[in-house]
Amino acid sequence: MVSIAVVDPLAPAVEPVKLIAWSDYLCPWCYNASVRLERLEQEFAGRVEIEWRSYLLRPHPGRHRDLEQFRAYTQSWLRPAAEQDSGEFRPWQGDAGPPSHSVPPHQVAKAAGSLSADAFRRMHQRLMRAYFCENQDIADRQVLRKLWLELDLPESDFERWRDPAILEQILDEYNQAMAGGATGVPAVSLEGNDAIIVGAHPIELYRRWVKRTLSARSRAPDVEAEA
Repeated sequence: MVSIAVVDPLAPAVEPVKLIAWSDYLCPWCYNASVRLERLEQEFAGRVEIEWRSYLLRPHPGRHRDLEQFRAYTQSWLRPAAEQDSGEFRPWQGDAGPPSHSVPPHQVAKAAGSLSADAFRRMHQRLMRAYFCENQDIADRQVLRKLWLELDLPESDFERWRDPAILEQILDEYNQAMAGGATGVPAVSLEGNDAIIVGAHPIELYRRWVKRTLSARSRAPDVEAEA
């Protein structure tokens, strides 16, 4: 059962906690982290913000990937699927894919984000489910266009993914993560704090981090007054 935080309407306003999360749409552990951080946002409504940034496990199209070997690899998705607070996974079926590289889904997610934060959130969730649960090749432009239209995003705006500024932003975010010591994903940091937590940790770890930060911020005015 997820506990729901009760906010005292007379309590002084506290600045929301902003978590920066690096993720890749081809990473099964990132799917679990996405589910957990989304629940955290709901639990601490208005007091937690998640900023999703790009990480590229497969930054470039590689040589042709064998479909049977890929199907065998996706059996490993059963590990993250068995965890508590996980996404919904299905080992690969059908003849689609495997995805060529990580960049295309990030481009489309950023294109959705250029429309609104809500459009990004819905596309972010849709990409994860399409890949890990529905076994769709989310590096395929036709698949990405179909997902875009499923979300009722303006058809004419799909081509925003071609904007060079979007690709530059993706690469910048990836390079920043590498420079900051994020050797893998998911990776989460607190805005203003250089420490990066790598790995899909239980939601309780993130919850404690948020509670400690909110508590410290709520006490800050009293400390200043005493000083």
